[in-house]
Amino acid sequence: MSSPRRTNDQADTLRAINAPDMGAMSGGALAETGTAVYAITGGKGGVGKTALTANLAYNLALLGKRVLILDADLGLANIDVMFGLAPSYNLSHFFAGEQELAAILADGPLGIKILPAGSGIQQVTHLDSQQKIRLLDALDSLQMTFDFLLIDTEAGISENVTYFNTAAQEIIVMTTPDPTAITDAYALMKLLSTQYHEKHFNLVVNQVSKDGDALTVFKKLTMVASRYLDVSLDFLGSIPHDRQLIEAIRRQRVISELYPHAKSAIAFANLAARLCLEPISPEPKGGLQFFWKKLLHFGTGV
Repeated sequence: MSSPRRTNDQADTLRAINAPDMGAMSGGALAETGTAVYAITGGKGGVGKTALTANLAYNLALLGKRVLILDADLGLANIDVMFGLAPSYNLSHFFAGEQELAAILADGPLGIKILPAGSGIQQVTHLDSQQKIRLLDALDSLQMTFDFLLIDTEAGISENVTYFNTAAQEIIVMTTPDPTAITDAYALMKLLSTQYHEKHFNLVVNQVSKDGDALTVFKKLTMVASRYLDVSLDFLGSIPHDRQLIEAIRRQRVISELYPHAKSAIAFANLAARLCLEPISPEPKGGLQFFWKKLLHFGTGV
């Protein structure tokens, strides 16, 4: 079972990214090895998945990374709200033949692109062969390359949640120190492990009140996972409880933009910098086309 990763100071992490031997990671190297695809998920609603997705995207873009967000939360799709946007279209309009895929993409700050899924998510899980080919062709025609694809999933253990988690390269499970949130996070990992053979998860603990709370949550989950599941769990980081974060959400702005020196904004920046230092999986899972092909073949054997 993996031990907690050492939490780096933000300045040290940024220096490491810009060091000569890390220079190749800026832009080109990620494009060559494919897009890093992260599903951001949680067993319980209200743990902060969308805030994490939006602020990670913003900080990755600050670091010069090209970011695409897939808003895959059918019930509470609100990535656009986090950026103060109001997209007119989503994937359902594409599948209905009303809009091209390029017209659906919304422009966020710093060049971030957002693909609102809306009710189109349910259609994605039940496409026929011709519709799948049309979607893949449309993705190819975008002629856009991204360093990161961040997927904001629904909460819980529905088919849509497992659908996107199993297609991603990496799964970030978000929880809070609340016992019910921890229990639901474990239930999600158990489902993905036992039924879909996922063996590695990253943990982010939100709404941490005091030092040590996040590691306590990590240790609890590690203990039960090591006893009952054959998985590895890595501690990615934590987000402190911050009233300014609530204010930023109310004002439809990411806190990293509105209050860049707030304690939660600094935590988001540290997490983004850590992701930039993570090695891309050696398995041939990189690239948006591979992600979509895997997603479209989920449960079909096609």
